Parts: sequence; structure tokens; C-alpha cells
Amino acid sequence: MIRSIFYGILFFSILQTYGQNLTPKPLFVAPENQELISADLHIHTVFSDGSVWPNIRVEEARREGLDLIALTEHLEYQPHAEDLPHPDRNRSYEIALSSLKEGENLRVIHGSEITRSMPPGHLNAVFIKDANQLLFPNDSLAGIKAANTQGAFVFWNHPNWDAQRSNGIARLDPFHAYLIKNKLLHGIEVVNETTFSEEALQLALDNNLTIIGTSDIHGLTTWNHNIAGGGHRPMTFILSNSKRPQAIKEALFEGKTIVWFEDLLIGKEKYIKDVIKANVTVESAYYKKDKQILYVTISNHSALPMQMKYIGEYSLHFNSDWFQLHPYSSKEIAIKTVKRQKETEMPFEIINAVSAPKKHPQITWKVNL
Repeated sequence: MIRSIFYGILFFSILQTYGQNLTPKPLFVAPENQELISADLHIHTVFSDGSVWPNIRVEEARREGLDLIALTEHLEYQPHAEDLPHPDRNRSYEIALSSLKEGENLRVIHGSEITRSMPPGHLNAVFIKDANQLLFPNDSLAGIKAANTQGAFVFWNHPNWDAQRSNGIARLDPFHAYLIKNKLLHGIEVVNETTFSEEALQLALDNNLTIIGTSDIHGLTTWNHNIAGGGHRPMTFILSNSKRPQAIKEALFEGKTIVWFEDLLIGKEKYIKDVIKANVTVESAYYKKDKQILYVTISNHSALPMQMKYIGEYSLHFNSDWFQLHPYSSKEIAIKTVKRQKETEMPFEIINAVSAPKKHPQITWKVNL
């Protein structure tokens, strides 16, 4: 009897744990009336120069909580062609698509990498229809135009890559200026694999290019980003009106993105502010009897540790002007308001968010008692 009860409790505990694993917490809460789509738009498999089969990429994304991935095999660079000949450049996408489970949230979209020396360097085209029509081995411009004819979103990969920019500085060549002027280039990677480029961010802001961050993964994501130890790959979060592919594509063209890289958020100020305001909330505020110290509980609903610097007119009672709000946690701070107030403002600079080179967004939370 005792043994039966023990195994019954053990079985229930396993089911409970398994159920919890099936419904992980969202990485970030979406702003009101929007969807926040977690995406990796630069991924490789054995069908170009990667090391894994396409279904592994789907399983990695599934386990890591992504909503959207694009397999972007090199069109021209095919180091495995002798062992894995495949005249159809769509095959990787087709295999990945077939490995999706019915009804799951993860989506796989069609993409390719146009692989050239600099200029223009490497460019990804996503939301394409047929990768074979993008292959022009002797014409750098033809493939880009063909992608645009298919309605693709085209972005410049790793513009700071030291194999093509020996000083690691992203800069425009006349070829890129031509692409931008003629609306053939729509985005730029500010994060690629393990690097962040301030210069690429400035290029995005100056030329109204969509800000992108990707893993550019070739091996296993956990090798590069210690997934099992709590790390994560670089991701682009797309602020979309819905989860429909067309709506996501439109949001990309409109530049509605932020990038999550290590413990850093990168993006245009408006979108960073919208996401942070949705994820950091004021839970309660009160004064103790006969005290003029305001106690405020704030919560972080995201996977990002928020590094917050208080920039208001008062001083804090428990902290200096800086503290960290851990992921999925709450913290009580105490503000010495000198005298009791019915309402006040808490302005913070978010140190680990970047809206321009060396610029951190400032966000104000209102507190009403």
C-alpha cells in the first residue's frame, strides 16, 4: 500500500514536471495588441556548410522556444556537394518543413544566402518562393533582383565580418548604396553569431534598414551558446499585428524589430521602450506609517536581466542608483521622496539596452498611491 502511494506521488510529480516543460514561460511579454515573434533568420545545415540535418535545426528551435526560423543555405558555396549532391536548392527547406508537428507554433520560412566577396558580401533573402531562381554564379546583382522579384526581405549579413572587413568596421560601399537607394536591400545584421557591430547599428539608423540579429549557426546551438547552461542564441524579435506569415513579413519591411544578444537588447528606441514597458511593471507602492520613504515593488516578466539605473531627482534607500532586476522576478526598491506624495515618477536608464551606439533608452514608470 505504501509503495503504491509512493509510486503514485512519483508518477504525479513526473507528469506535473513534464507539463511545466511543455508550457515554458515566454521569453518576453508582447506589448499590448501586438505579437512578439522570436526568430532566427540565418541558419545552415549540411545542405551548404553546416554540420547537421535540417530536422535538427527544427528541433533546436522547438526546444529553445523560437517561433520562426529560416534555413538560409549558401547558394554558391557548397563544400559538401561531392558527398551530398543536390541540384535543388529548395531541398533543405522542404525537409525542415516536413519535420514540423501538426498544430505547433514553430514556423519555418524559405530563405537562401547569396554568397559573394565584398562588395556586396553575403546577403540573406527570406520569404522567397524558389531558391533555384536566385542562383547566378557570375552576377552579384541578378540574384538580389530575383529575390526582390519574389517579394523577399533581403538583409546584409555580418557586415563587420573580419574575413571581409579586416578592421571589423561595417561600412557602405557604392554597391550597398545602390541597393538601398533602389529598395533592393531592406535590413542589416547588427549581431551575427558572437559579435555586435555598433557601426552596423548606425548604418541601420542612418539608412532606415531593419535591425537584425542572427545565430548564423553551423554546428549545434548549444556548442556556441551554452543552451543547457542557460544561454541563448541571438534572436530577432519581430513586433507584428498577428502571427500570420504575411503580417510578420510586413513587420520586417516596416523595421519593427529588436535584437536579443547575450544580456543585451538592441533596436530602435520606440520598439525597445515598448517591449521593456510591457515586461517591467509596477506591482505595488506604499509608505510605512510616519515615514517618507516610498516602497515600490517592480516585476520583470522577461528572460532578460534588466540592468536599471535610477535617474530621478531622489535617492534610493536600499541601493545606489543602479541595480539588476533578475529574470522572472520581483524586487522592492525604496525611494526617499522627502515628503509623502500621491503620485510620482520613476525614471530609469536601461543600461543593457542600446538604441544607438553608446546610447541607452530612458524609460519612466508612473506610480500612483
